[in-house]
Amino acid sequence: MSERREKAAGMTIGDLARAADVSVETVRFYERRGLIEQPSRPYGGIRRYPGPLVRRIQFIKHAKSLGFTLSEIGDMLALSADDPSTCGEVQHLAQGKLALLREKREALRFMESVLEALLADCRHHTDNSCPILEAVKEGIGEVPGKTPGSRE
Repeated sequence: MSERREKAAGMTIGDLARAADVSVETVRFYERRGLIEQPSRPYGGIRRYPGPLVRRIQFIKHAKSLGFTLSEIGDMLALSADDPSTCGEVQHLAQGKLALLREKREALRFMESVLEALLADCRHHTDNSCPILEAVKEGIGEVPGKTPGSRE
């Protein structure tokens, strides 16, 4: 079969994964999450994926690198780039993401300052106890606004 006819027929999952620079398992995961459609398998044949899926997977990767969740990415994929109202919806989503990133940055700064102080305590500590373990046991250094057991 010529390369041209092969491309017209589509790509195997391995070809798609290589072209999008992801693993085959990532392609399958995106299928399970509904981010990309799994083509039907012809009787006794191999599934063939259309070329435009490469761009869709790259879109997913780029959005993930900006901190968007797969659910948010699914919402973005459902929007039409040609619809004028789409931009406002995406801006709202991006503003929420930016606010969350800023909160996380502040929490990281707080944790950094607490760890720096605890390490300074260790350098000047003279008895056998560990100031870091004692602080963790007492709950010193908890990030404000976070409840024990929260996963955020």
